[in-house]
Amino acid sequence: MDGNQPAATATDTMDAASTPGANLTDLATGKPRTDWTLEEVRALYAAPFMDLLYAAQTIHRQHFNPNQVQISTLLSVKTGGCPEDCGYCPQSIRYEAGVDNEPLMELDEVLENARAAREKGATRFCMGAAWRSPKPKQMTKIVEMVKAVSDLGMETCATLGMLGPGQAEELKDAGLDYYNHNLDTSENYYKQIITTRTYKNRLDTLESVREAGLKVCCGGIVGMGENEIDRAELLHTLATLPAHPGSVPINQLVQVEGTPLAENGPFDPLEFVRTVAVARILMPASHVRLSAGREEMSDETQALSFLAGANSIFYGEKLLTTDNPDTEEDRHLMARLGIEPEPCQASTAKPN
Repeated sequence: MDGNQPAATATDTMDAASTPGANLTDLATGKPRTDWTLEEVRALYAAPFMDLLYAAQTIHRQHFNPNQVQISTLLSVKTGGCPEDCGYCPQSIRYEAGVDNEPLMELDEVLENARAAREKGATRFCMGAAWRSPKPKQMTKIVEMVKAVSDLGMETCATLGMLGPGQAEELKDAGLDYYNHNLDTSENYYKQIITTRTYKNRLDTLESVREAGLKVCCGGIVGMGENEIDRAELLHTLATLPAHPGSVPINQLVQVEGTPLAENGPFDPLEFVRTVAVARILMPASHVRLSAGREEMSDETQALSFLAGANSIFYGEKLLTTDNPDTEEDRHLMARLGIEPEPCQASTAKPN
């Protein structure tokens, strides 16, 4: 893998004049559809930046309050010791990234974190575990956590790796609202980043989650050395799933020392915003989340991302093992922009 490969831009990789269906007005209708062609997605990426943002913001206003943002908090309930070789992840046992292999948190500690997140304005609480796939004993404890957090009146989300037979149903019965399982990048570029599980493994887990009646949270990571065609292919895959993910996290690579992608150069902020805008047009009724990498983004980049249709953030000082803006910074930025937290939409929650 070439960690120093520069991120390609629209002018590097595409020619709008030669891309079929390049009429932005025809493509940006705001009507949810799952029959997008790759050529149409590439045409969106090739659109002039200002036109693209205008179209994305127009669509955003058709489906959401433009001055509200859904706030989530992500807690690593099981940190380190993961057997996978994801090139961006400091939790892999294959890399010397300074992350210890810690045991699964106890329920009381998880609830303490959930209550603190709720008090700071979070409406969704996400629990992440560094596993390839949860074992039955581990699932028993996760189910207890999901039930307890749901009883706090928060939306619940979990990311636990691949799910085995019946596990998605267990989580659904416990009151889980969302299951996160990212595709990370395009199918073509995927093998440059991960070799210990296949793209199909990820798609199979998403199918299990949908069949269990859980909402899907699925997105990817930009800045890993992929080019714009890879980003278009990733969003095309997401937008042509049987149903659009309810949440689409757009992560910017956080370069962690000790991982294979630690030396990747910075990612172009305007390319990040472009990716958000295309995601909004393709999946108009989904929450598009600014996820990892916000610590390194300027206020202006984040503001442009909200203009492009992002309407969800992770709130709190940590995202699993990497830094995130502190809550006071986020509150200050939201106040400057006139943005308020979106009300909780948990369907199974029981306020406490």
